[in-house]
Amino acid sequence: MKTQIDHLVIVAKTLELGVQWCEATLGVTPGPGGDHPQYGTHNRLFKVATPAHPLAYVEIIAINQNAKKPANPLAKRWFDMDDATLQAAVAKTPRLVHFVANTTEIQAARHALKAQGIDRGPAVHASRHSRRGVLQWQITVREDGERLFDGALPSLIQWGKPEAAEPLRLHPRNSLPRSGVTLQSLSITHPTAAKLQAAYEAIGLTGIAVETGPANLIATLNTPKGIVLLQSQGI
Repeated sequence: MKTQIDHLVIVAKTLELGVQWCEATLGVTPGPGGDHPQYGTHNRLFKVATPAHPLAYVEIIAINQNAKKPANPLAKRWFDMDDATLQAAVAKTPRLVHFVANTTEIQAARHALKAQGIDRGPAVHASRHSRRGVLQWQITVREDGERLFDGALPSLIQWGKPEAAEPLRLHPRNSLPRSGVTLQSLSITHPTAAKLQAAYEAIGLTGIAVETGPANLIATLNTPKGIVLLQSQGI
């Protein structure tokens, strides 16, 4: 099982506000993304890959007010996007709230977390259309939509169909151009740092510093505007 950072999740009140924030804060315009009919959301993306984080990109995601209502009106969106506290925070400004880890064995990773007493949720099949074809993936989404550990425990993603010979062929990193922004590091502080570190080790996730402290995700980005720190600040 190989697990590494796939992408950072920034939630915005609207996608338009997310784009404006990105241009003002990071000095770049995010590229196109797509719609997620299952959850009534849509996104924009930009690449931040480096040799240390070869798959990394940033997802700016928002609730799509024009999306059709889901068949189950009680169903929760991913990434805590229906949570009132998170919504109040991103109404002020877009916020880094979570990250997603790419794994080659999503079911094995789920079971490894269960052995730690953590239910990351079932692996849900999802897809969206892109300019290069239909992107397909499996991602862990709990029925309550919760991120867990204040967003510091990543959702798990495995790209492609389960039987795909080249699962990363349509990964966004292959179609996104260089943005001028790179991910220098992702670090975590959390009151239950030891449990969080054990969870990372269980799924083979390395390269992320974890320390005891108030809940926070800190992404250090090198941008056209210089070094920028994005923080969740407990949201």
